Amino acid sequence: MKSRSVRLKDIAVRTGFTINTVSRALKGKPDISLETQKLIKDVAKEIGYINNSVAGALRSGFTKTIAVILGDISNPHFAIMAKEIECAASAFEYATIIINTNENEDIEKRAIYSALGKKVDGIILCPCQRSSENVAFLRQTALPFVVIGRRTQDPRVDSVIVDDVKGGYLATQHLIRRGHKDVLLLNGPAYISSAKDRGDGYIKALQDYAIPLIPDLVREIVVTGEDLQEYINKIIDDGIRFSAIFAFSDLIAWETIYALNNRGLNVPEDIAIVGFDDIQSKLFFPIPLTTIGTINGRMSEAAVKILMAKIQSDKKIPPCNTVIDVGLVVRKTA
Repeated sequence: MKSRSVRLKDIAVRTGFTINTVSRALKGKPDISLETQKLIKDVAKEIGYINNSVAGALRSGFTKTIAVILGDISNPHFAIMAKEIECAASAFEYATIIINTNENEDIEKRAIYSALGKKVDGIILCPCQRSSENVAFLRQTALPFVVIGRRTQDPRVDSVIVDDVKGGYLATQHLIRRGHKDVLLLNGPAYISSAKDRGDGYIKALQDYAIPLIPDLVREIVVTGEDLQEYINKIIDDGIRFSAIFAFSDLIAWETIYALNNRGLNVPEDIAIVGFDDIQSKLFFPIPLTTIGTINGRMSEAAVKILMAKIQSDKKIPPCNTVIDVGLVVRKTA
């Protein structure tokens, strides 16, 4: 018998229970004994019954799915985040739909429309932030959503971020204390809130240690790491002096190390480098990277909890803006 043809009636015939009892047992209703539930579920599994989630969604108004819209799934930071969100959502018996935007606002807009078309119950979004239009559109839909990794200017929007200013400060301070005064900042575009905040932390550290800000040492790059090899080559060829680098992300840091090695420069002997994200707390890489990581909390888990509270509540919940603390993780690159 093909699994798609198995009905509640088939299970009822096999077990001797009524269709109503079978239905309630499969839903885990408390008025059905655990013994009966187990018997019915075992038979359902044996004959290949698949719950009709579409029909269930029509009855309950919930699809038990959320969309996770992220900037660059090829970045291990986002891949880890997606997995953590998926695990956290599964604890609420929710499935996730992962959509990549490649940090492109038009793709992000289509991703939001696609998620809405699939009738998801909520969205977790890491916005591109070239403009606020997509987030504003989401607010108009009244669909529960949480912004992750980047803050918005709208206090009505739920968000979960890390303390990017503190992270930028700690990374730069560490390099300064190691004797580096010419610290190159390879940052993301200023319209990305996390890049702006990390840059502010960098500047504050320079000020606190009475080191003048050198405009040539503050560079905006594409956060997906495109053309980074050529960019590093140009900085070196232009004669820009630097002895250390604070990179916007671990991905940028690793790609920078590769580019420096191609120019005959070694890390940390010639150039020290600090990243951001602490990917190596989850994945092992041959280069033990000094970086900034979160302390006592994860954005992914916090975002899921906030989103589920919004989905499951019948009342309007006040906006929640959570900031996860960060700390310096010292390894071997600085």
